[in-house]
Amino acid sequence: MTDVAANLRAVQERIARTAERAKRDPASIALVAVSKLHDAEMIRAAYDAGQRRFGENYVQELDGKAMALAGLPELEWHFIGHLQRNKVKQVLRARPVVHTVDSARLADEIASRAAAGERVRVLLQVNVAREPQKSGAAPEEIDALVAHVRALASLELVGLMTIPPEGPPEEARPHFRALRELTERFGLRELSMGMSADLDVAVEEGATLVRVGTAIFGAREPVSQR
Repeated sequence: MTDVAANLRAVQERIARTAERAKRDPASIALVAVSKLHDAEMIRAAYDAGQRRFGENYVQELDGKAMALAGLPELEWHFIGHLQRNKVKQVLRARPVVHTVDSARLADEIASRAAAGERVRVLLQVNVAREPQKSGAAPEEIDALVAHVRALASLELVGLMTIPPEGPPEEARPHFRALRELTERFGLRELSMGMSADLDVAVEEGATLVRVGTAIFGAREPVSQR
């Protein structure tokens, strides 16, 4: 049985140690516990241990878990998977922070589906390494996309997100640094980068949102909500 509470403490301590080494305030880094392919009870265990932000990659899974855990106060969902325009209406039911906006068309769809008076917090996914198999806007497309999203009244652009190429953690550093420089250029506050293997490098390079799953919940097994 995975000891979620102990794992969560270990990850929080790891973030704090790295932040202090990088002369950063640990409170400036938020942990998003990536609960994809883990059931609602695992999320509840992390919630009981103090975790409030949870990340999901699959729309149906997010929808099911959000309904199952609707009574938990202060629970905040983050959608971190590829989002198709025909799934926007469903994903917005959970009122998540959306990390993976990568086109003006997707931004327009989210804006059109937002509830009246609501501003959906979004991040733009940047394919910093220009990997053809990955989603995300190319770096040269970000200027136009930032301007487009900022013009949409029902969206609040809060930051940028990236997933670096697979490889040793240190190889992710130039990609994280490039994302930080883009974020600073646009005056955005959030950098969503870093996962279980490379979160230390991400924190050193300025991450404000780190997305950690395996180090908290253990190996993933499929659940019915997917």
